[in-house]
Amino acid sequence: MSRQIELKSNAQMATMHQAGLILHQGLDEVVAAAKPGVTTAQLDEVFRKVLSDHGATSNFLGYYGFPATICASVNDEVVHGIPGERVLQDGDVISVDAGAIIDGWHSDSARTVLVGKVDAADQRLSEVTEEAMWAGIAAFAKAKHVGEIGNAIEDSVRAQEGATFGILEDYVGHGIGSAMHQAPDVFNYRSGMRGPRVKAGMVLAIEPMLVRGDIATKTLADNWTVVTVDGANASQWEHSVARHKEGIWVTTAPDGGASRLERYGVTPVPIPQN
Repeated sequence: MSRQIELKSNAQMATMHQAGLILHQGLDEVVAAAKPGVTTAQLDEVFRKVLSDHGATSNFLGYYGFPATICASVNDEVVHGIPGERVLQDGDVISVDAGAIIDGWHSDSARTVLVGKVDAADQRLSEVTEEAMWAGIAAFAKAKHVGEIGNAIEDSVRAQEGATFGILEDYVGHGIGSAMHQAPDVFNYRSGMRGPRVKAGMVLAIEPMLVRGDIATKTLADNWTVVTVDGANASQWEHSVARHKEGIWVTTAPDGGASRLERYGVTPVPIPQN
């Protein structure tokens, strides 16, 4: 992909928010449907219908041949799990990653879903991963360089009392806009690099991925599904976030992230209309 960072206009970011709201609704419905006895293919059908009902298209389906509209990664599957006949069981942990396109502009978001009665450590894994994402988003609001986001994510993880989770380094966040994956890379850890300067018009997908064990991963024979080598469970959380001249706005959240960013002293500002 091009390494040039695409800076969006307010109108373009507003369209990305439209795509993000559809994505948000789709993920809401997938989360509600993720119960014991449901297949991951059925979850994909739920999401497809939301896209169809709202006139949006998927940026996952057909991407380098990917056969579905969501990634459904269960337990030790970290990312890029292909929906199929796998039946969800009580206690499963599933990361659902998906996207939507409106008028050529993309959204991307992921959530970890706890199915039934889960292990307390898996619940803690999801909570720490989600909080790390919000810490990274809050950092983006004030950052001068993209590298500050990864610093904040790692600091959040390490600050959690009793948490010894590994932060994956092989898979990172990214820019997003007229394509799903764009420059710059957004590391989820202290890389030691400042990264590009943050500018108005930049939209980033911030997506930490944590594991309960070692961070070593491997890709299965389907050439998509990434699993932990040691079989430890994983969690992924992701939002797309716009930085405009007046502040930030989480384009994949109806309130722009206000309810979760308050504790960080950050107040999201709606994308200006002009």
